[in-house]
Amino acid sequence: MLRQRVLTALLLAPLVILLILLLPTGVFALLLALAFLAATWEWARLAGMKSHATRGVLLAFAAALFAVLWSLRASGWLWPALIVAGVAWWLLVCVWLRHFAFGAAPTPENRNLKLLAGAFVVFPAWVAGVSIHGSEPHGHVWTFLAMLLVWAADTGAYFSGRFFGKRKLAPQISPGKTWAGVYGAFATSALVIVVGGWLLGVRDARLIGLIAVTILTVASSIVGDLLESLMKRHANVKDSGVLFPGHGGLLDRLDSVFAALPVFALGMLLLKLLSP
Repeated sequence: MLRQRVLTALLLAPLVILLILLLPTGVFALLLALAFLAATWEWARLAGMKSHATRGVLLAFAAALFAVLWSLRASGWLWPALIVAGVAWWLLVCVWLRHFAFGAAPTPENRNLKLLAGAFVVFPAWVAGVSIHGSEPHGHVWTFLAMLLVWAADTGAYFSGRFFGKRKLAPQISPGKTWAGVYGAFATSALVIVVGGWLLGVRDARLIGLIAVTILTVASSIVGDLLESLMKRHANVKDSGVLFPGHGGLLDRLDSVFAALPVFALGMLLLKLLSP
């Protein structure tokens, strides 16, 4: 499985990096929306929406909402407010993870609750990602760096947890995750941001702030991963889909990204490294 995961990552990562760095923000926003729509399809299935036709209607509504958000991007308050709402949502998710049985029963009420939760997962992350990408200067590179933080954290967590992991992080939700993995994720991502921030000219006190933002971003990415694991446990499935060999579905690849982007974007705004 590890070999299959590595091969898939080696094929996909260069394409994703090129798309982030080379595309204009309008095209990037469109492709990001398409990826998020595909993940929404999988989220709806995990939430208990079994009908393909109903999920299709849901995706059409979500696509229209992406278009509306894009048309309102020039408003001075809406996009920052959505980023803040995204950060607040992931704080609320921490409470849900502590009460992991909440919403587990396959009832219409729980299905609708999870669909509403999906809106707070998807749309603030899209707004945050597009905001970072369209920012001046270096918006494309900052977007790549945000993604690189998630990838580095995932890699650091895997190897640190494999060699040193004993104490479980959330055994009832995701038995494979350990506190050693968390520390490894923090260490690798902090190293990445120090190098990346320095190369992008952040060499004053804001570099310390950037490290703090990175730690919070990685912590939120772990929460995002755990939320998807909780959804899969509730749905009694191993993966959200079968799109990527060794990696599962698209939601399995984006769960951490959904949580990381709003936190990273808000931190960049507060450090004045991102124009609102």
